[in-house]
Amino acid sequence: MTKTIRCQWDSGEFALDVDEAGSGASVVLLPALSTISTRLEMRPLLDLLAPQFHVTTVDWPGFGDQARPKEEWSPELLSEFLNWFLSDIVAPPHAIVAAGHAATYALYQAVLRSDTVDRLVLIAPTWRGPLPTMMGGQRAWFSRVRSAIDHPLAGPLLYRLNVSRHVITMMAREHVYSDPDWLGGDRLAAKLAVTRAPGARHSSVRFVTGALDRVANRAAFLDLARRANIPILVIYGDQTPPKSRVEMEALGQLPNVQVEWVMKGKLAIHEEFPEIVSVAIRRFLTKESPF
Repeated sequence: MTKTIRCQWDSGEFALDVDEAGSGASVVLLPALSTISTRLEMRPLLDLLAPQFHVTTVDWPGFGDQARPKEEWSPELLSEFLNWFLSDIVAPPHAIVAAGHAATYALYQAVLRSDTVDRLVLIAPTWRGPLPTMMGGQRAWFSRVRSAIDHPLAGPLLYRLNVSRHVITMMAREHVYSDPDWLGGDRLAAKLAVTRAPGARHSSVRFVTGALDRVANRAAFLDLARRANIPILVIYGDQTPPKSRVEMEALGQLPNVQVEWVMKGKLAIHEEFPEIVSVAIRRFLTKESPF
């Protein structure tokens, strides 16, 4: 079932879509924060988990396939939304399954409000946006990139050049999907439509330039996982890009973290191989003690 919830923000009210199915213990699926991500990437997992759990997935503010307001999107705003959703919209406690950049927000929530989260599954977790990852850290000129994309006249043109069919396909093949032909046809058309939703550029550029990074460095990322003090499962694929894989392997060294390594898959392993990922999730969530 799909429903729409209304969110009140400084820039006004806007809508977010929520999908839910099944009954039983609550499992909340958080899609990645990226230019082409929406809750629909979690739909295969939702369908596979619904026979055993009450499963919910929601678009992040500023993302999804609906029109988005112009907003100075920040980690504080997104964490505020997540806490509201987990506390007021879906009754806690929850097991949270978070993909990509959403993983750090899930960890932060587990530390901030431990009563809302009892277990965490982090799928190909990341903490740093694409541009800071490529550049080895934040740069002063990233703010100028954001200003350029926000500009009412030049911004839409600059943004469209960076989310063309060629650019999206190239990035997906290099970092996101292991099968170079997986993102094609209707799938590619749907991803391109996400990039063209009104207002999409404002959140996209902030993700890409690291303005939505919940933590500033690896030490803080690992500290969140340590302080969460709940069972955590990390799932990642053998073809994960090297810089991202190093971060995931570091998480696996913590005593409260279990790792499921899959012999195929890149950053969107949950989208490309949902059956394999769902088996690992069910095994972890149904154990009386995961460790």
